[in-house]
Amino acid sequence: MATRSTDIAVIGAGAAGLSLAWRLLDPPPGVRAPAVVLVDAPPGPLRPPERTWCFWEPGHGEYDRLLTADWRRLRVRDGEGDGAAHDLGALRYKMLRSGDFADGLRPRLAGLERIEAVVEGVGDRPDGAEVLCRTADGSALTLRARWVYDSRPPAVAPAARVSLLQHFRGWFVRTERPVFDPGTVELMDFRTPQPGHGLSFGYVLPTGRREALVEYTEFGRAPLSDRSYDRALHHYTGHVLRLGAFRVTATEQGAIPMTDGRHPRRHGRHVFPIGAAGGAVRPSSGYAFAAIQRQTRAVARALHHGGRPEPPPAYPARSLAMDALLLHGLDSGRIAGPEFFTRLFDAVPADRLLRFLDGQTGWAEEVAVGLRTPVRAMLRTAAGLPRLSRRTPPRETAP
Repeated sequence: MATRSTDIAVIGAGAAGLSLAWRLLDPPPGVRAPAVVLVDAPPGPLRPPERTWCFWEPGHGEYDRLLTADWRRLRVRDGEGDGAAHDLGALRYKMLRSGDFADGLRPRLAGLERIEAVVEGVGDRPDGAEVLCRTADGSALTLRARWVYDSRPPAVAPAARVSLLQHFRGWFVRTERPVFDPGTVELMDFRTPQPGHGLSFGYVLPTGRREALVEYTEFGRAPLSDRSYDRALHHYTGHVLRLGAFRVTATEQGAIPMTDGRHPRRHGRHVFPIGAAGGAVRPSSGYAFAAIQRQTRAVARALHHGGRPEPPPAYPARSLAMDALLLHGLDSGRIAGPEFFTRLFDAVPADRLLRFLDGQTGWAEEVAVGLRTPVRAMLRTAAGLPRLSRRTPPRETAP
């Protein structure tokens, strides 16, 4: 068995792993960059497919040249199709493809050592940690590091009182006639048939007058079959959007946990989960990219300046408490999802609401948002939530 040593081992080459790696290799003047080894799974089922990340931030950002598109307005439509476009003020809603992200970061990662291997175990040691790997040719490799950052999904999801999924399938479409407004995101379009449990909506990210990513999304307990997703997309594109003739150029599909489970912040003194595994997914919305950037920026800053390099919490505790109430309300049926979200976007300025969803608002703003929710239903939900026990969610299986 071969053994190698490094300062930092990063497991996984998704948003969290790549973001952390390039930040570590880009220290401030006068600071030595640590030696970093990135362990990525070989091509196959352990490597995630290409995906789309969306996030928002004020004006220009560090990944702008890699974006597919960005927008200044968004709209939430009720079941009748009504809904005004909301200006985002100083914010921009941004779309980034994972392949473009990886390709665009390649020049920044010129000094990065990569290993393609399956990680079979990670163990804490008195002076660091070790990663047990199996390379593509079957060889065993032990990688020893001072610190290890692991972005792999946990083998067992954290115990939770409420466990839903935001599951979806999307088509990248090109239409024969110009039908999309390239300046406005259709964030939630509730003209989709609503399921018996949870909620559903359409989501449209236009990248031109004839091009868009069109998704069908549900908040529920289990994903659908491919046939059911495609049937819902045919209905949405044909009967709701009335796109006319179009062709599908690519597809994407996924399921994002929406849970009040408590993600561990460490797996030992020298091993830390990052990204979705470290709680970066906002439970009420499924967004994670912005929180990943905050986490990896904080870790890199600590390592560059000799501090404790533990990832900070992705969201304030009060944000997670409010998310737990919303998820329980949706799961129990006390809160009707379409009415809840359309009312919220009608009553609260869109830029404030997006900052709220990102955990970046203060107490006064959060109280103002809370008063625009169905207060009585939320109070009933709050009364019942402490009586729920935390259980380990069942492992997700392919439909």
